[in-house]
Amino acid sequence: MRILILFIIVSLLTGCSGSSIERKDSTQYDKGSFNQLAKLDQDRMADYEIRENIESLKILMLKLYKRNPDQLKKTTSDNAEQAVNWVFFGGHKWDFEQINNATDFEAVYQAFDQKFEGDRVLSLITGLYTMLVKAHGDKTEFFITDSIDPQNLYNMARNIEITMWMLSTKKNEEGRLLLFSNEINEEVANLSFEREFGKMIGRLDYFAYTLSEKTERVITRMIQNVTTGILLPFI
Repeated sequence: MRILILFIIVSLLTGCSGSSIERKDSTQYDKGSFNQLAKLDQDRMADYEIRENIESLKILMLKLYKRNPDQLKKTTSDNAEQAVNWVFFGGHKWDFEQINNATDFEAVYQAFDQKFEGDRVLSLITGLYTMLVKAHGDKTEFFITDSIDPQNLYNMARNIEITMWMLSTKKNEEGRLLLFSNEINEEVANLSFEREFGKMIGRLDYFAYTLSEKTERVITRMIQNVTTGILLPFI
């Protein structure tokens, strides 16, 4: 129980700031709800971890659309907040014709393909979301009978690091970044993207190592050069 309380505190301290994008309420996170009877502490930790990381993805999508309004126009005439809410609460099961119905690894790679003419922000966030869920055994809520491999959580954290590198380096033929994120110049120092990605990495690594210790599963620490741009697979 002490581990769960510590994990909740970490999540709150690293949680997202207020915004106009929706945050879905659910009895999944209500300690008094009936379904909590079928959860162990590690299941509740998994619930908190994936919930907060999904919230981070919402924030990142909103920020990316505001930094890259040309991408938003490829998908909708709505504003960025409405678009994010539609993506996460639209009931479309993460199949978007605008990005060729791509998901997980394919969608992330597609977002940085020079030849891709669709919405790069939608493709990137769809890829990261579906990868995140896949790393959790294709689930977003967890019970006693569920099992998560800590190696997959570790690999997902490394994939986020690789994604951060691609965001800051992948350019078009004219030498312009395919997607704008962090900005550092004489007038502006905006590292909010790096911080939000860092929160996701921290949550995943913390839970991966905690789960590894509780389940006695060893995590293989892969030596991965992020500049290869090759995402790590899941077991």
